[in-house]
Amino acid sequence: MSKKILFISQYFYPEEFRGNDIAFDWIERGYDVTVICAIPNYPRGKYFTGYSLFKKRREILKGVKIIRIPVIPRGKANGIMLMLNYFSFAFLASIYSFFHSLWIKYDLVFVQQLSPVTMALPAVIVKKTQKIPLFLWVLDLWPESLKSAGNINNKFVIDLFQLLVKFIYRNSSKILISSEGFKNSICAKGVHSEKIIYFPNWAEDSFTKINRDLKIPILPEGFLVMFAGNIGEAQDFESVLSAALKLKENKRIKFVLLGDGRKKKWIEKYCNENNLNETVYCLGRFPLDTMPLFFEKASVLMVSLKDEHIFNLTLPAKVQAYMISGKPLIGMMNGEGNKVINESGCGYCVKASDVDEFSKKILVMSKHNKEELKRMGQLGADYANLNFDKKILLNKLNELIQAVSYNR
Repeated sequence: MSKKILFISQYFYPEEFRGNDIAFDWIERGYDVTVICAIPNYPRGKYFTGYSLFKKRREILKGVKIIRIPVIPRGKANGIMLMLNYFSFAFLASIYSFFHSLWIKYDLVFVQQLSPVTMALPAVIVKKTQKIPLFLWVLDLWPESLKSAGNINNKFVIDLFQLLVKFIYRNSSKILISSEGFKNSICAKGVHSEKIIYFPNWAEDSFTKINRDLKIPILPEGFLVMFAGNIGEAQDFESVLSAALKLKENKRIKFVLLGDGRKKKWIEKYCNENNLNETVYCLGRFPLDTMPLFFEKASVLMVSLKDEHIFNLTLPAKVQAYMISGKPLIGMMNGEGNKVINESGCGYCVKASDVDEFSKKILVMSKHNKEELKRMGQLGADYANLNFDKKILLNKLNELIQAVSYNR
């Protein structure tokens, strides 16, 4: 009899997260997989086309049974809407999961824990009800993320989430971490180190496959410093654009920003006020499968994070995606991301918010010949294939699942 796994996360296909790969891989291995998630609305802020409170609440994709819980869409992702979005899922999914667990027996419950950490609560309920193992894959640290990304410093709120996180960790059988930097923080919350397993992100398959049938806009000529991803507070675009301002007179260097987020309008305003529209291009969001076409045109790929404790512990998922594409990287951040870029030799990474050094490194890279840039990019691809290969990581996860005891 195949093992029955309950996968819980607020986000699932057609939203683009690594957990999709995990669930579909389990089906190929012969597991019986059910997903409890929200009606898809990330990052657009409204329900995806074809989904609503009355449409496609239950569906089967590639063998995965999906149950979509009603949520209040995140809208423009302001504080109030995000809170309503987060807690509507946690509350309604917890209720549903309790009654669901009374009727259907599972061998294991797995959580893809992004923000918010409250998405793990339904899994704890199932774990306690059925007395089965709970695997928690920590992709965002809480309450650290609440303070750094959410800019919330209210002691009562932070203490409340600290207790909640400790409760979730205590009830997890295994805690998988996407960055080595997470380990000390989790241990400090009372978790024994033997319970923690390093399990990083990987690059999506689409980053190595160029679809020539797809179309992208014509990009500017020159040395293209390209960013792709969420354009938010964490990415420290204040420092990035300060560097662009320093390099403004070098018209050959162009910053190309792909993505959307809360900081996009600020960037557009800053560029207008500082006459950067000839060297900074904020092009908006494009489908994931077009990224290889964009990356092919890039000279270097850029990643940046603010100088905050939580970001110093984080290895951004885009680092793996950039590296596997075979392009050199330029980074401005501390901690794990800085270590990986410099250790691999795939480019340069300076300290977070170090605008002067960041500008200098971009200028240095703009003077490298194509062969040197290609060599750096290949070092990144080799490092990613060795350390962040999807097949190897999914095999490792399968071994972990096979090793736990099941109570049917």
